[in-house]
Amino acid sequence: MPATRKSAPAAARRKSDAAPRPDRQQAILLAAERLLAQRGYHGVTIRQIAEEAGVPLALVAYYYGPKQDLFHAVFAHWGHTIEERLAALDATPQDPADPQTLTRIIEAFVSPVIRMRSSPEGQYYAQLVGRELAYNSEEAERVLHDFFDPLAHRFIDAIHAALPHTTRADVAWGYQFALGALLHHLVDTRVERLSRHLNSASDPAAAERLVRFIVGGLRAALPDEGSDTKTAKKRSPTPPNRRQKP
Repeated sequence: MPATRKSAPAAARRKSDAAPRPDRQQAILLAAERLLAQRGYHGVTIRQIAEEAGVPLALVAYYYGPKQDLFHAVFAHWGHTIEERLAALDATPQDPADPQTLTRIIEAFVSPVIRMRSSPEGQYYAQLVGRELAYNSEEAERVLHDFFDPLAHRFIDAIHAALPHTTRADVAWGYQFALGALLHHLVDTRVERLSRHLNSASDPAAAERLVRFIVGGLRAALPDEGSDTKTAKKRSPTPPNRRQKP
């Protein structure tokens, strides 16, 4: 009987050691985010992530599996930012007759990301997005397919509805250009030097200006309403009765 009483706490300790530790899981995730953002996917090892998190090496695989799954988990951790952007988009009235509709769509696209970037942890995530998702790696493709492609399709559809005279193919180009402006704003620090230190990198106050830039760019780059008709008129031959005599 005494042996039984002694073994019970030992069994409880073993069970406690095997149970998930949210603090350790979070430490691993944040360490992976920081190192991946700073060094890139192929510049970081699982051992380095474990050392940065201050956990045994085996725990990284225990909680997250191989490195590509940990990479995926970092983006899953930030899924709430995507949800926030889609919720803002859903709250935007889709009225193509309202000239403010496009602006509100782009605000939903930009504003949650700018707020995220202003947080200490968000800085690393923004750097990671800008560094890794621009490359056609297998790991990035999985993240794009699972998280960002569905978001892109929703915003492309919304922009197309706001600009019904365009084609969806044209809007897809416009989305790519808008995304480029947003990502560059998130990760670039050169603006401080170029402005002679009058501007701050990723300044949240610049969000409104970024929205105006993207909206203006979309309206300028995408075909105007009736442009096909104008083009057809330009290309149509001069009627015979209006031709100049030789």
